[in-house]
Amino acid sequence: MEHPEIIIVPIMFGVIFGIFYLFISARNKERLALIEKGAEASIFYGKKGRTSTWKVLVINLACLLMGIGLGIFIGGFFSDIVGMDEDIAMPGTILFTAGLGLFTGFLATKKLTADQ
Repeated sequence: MEHPEIIIVPIMFGVIFGIFYLFISARNKERLALIEKGAEASIFYGKKGRTSTWKVLVINLACLLMGIGLGIFIGGFFSDIVGMDEDIAMPGTILFTAGLGLFTGFLATKKLTADQ
């Protein structure tokens, strides 16, 4: 075979399709079993007062992007003013502050869900 990398794309799509198919079919079987036992349909829907997914996504994405921006700023400071090697200063500070941003987003989301 001249181009074995062509096989990778269908395999990736097949794996993704398989995961979604198994998830949906298992969920459907579980729901049918609960209905046969006489469970209420209200258990299939989310709880009232639950924080919406898009709010959590926006908070975490905003904190991540602010962390990356702060990391670029601090990395530039380290490389220009302090004299650190740019190949070390930039990735190190970007990854560190991005992690701090994600942790801050987690704490903000935790506080948001605790208030409701």
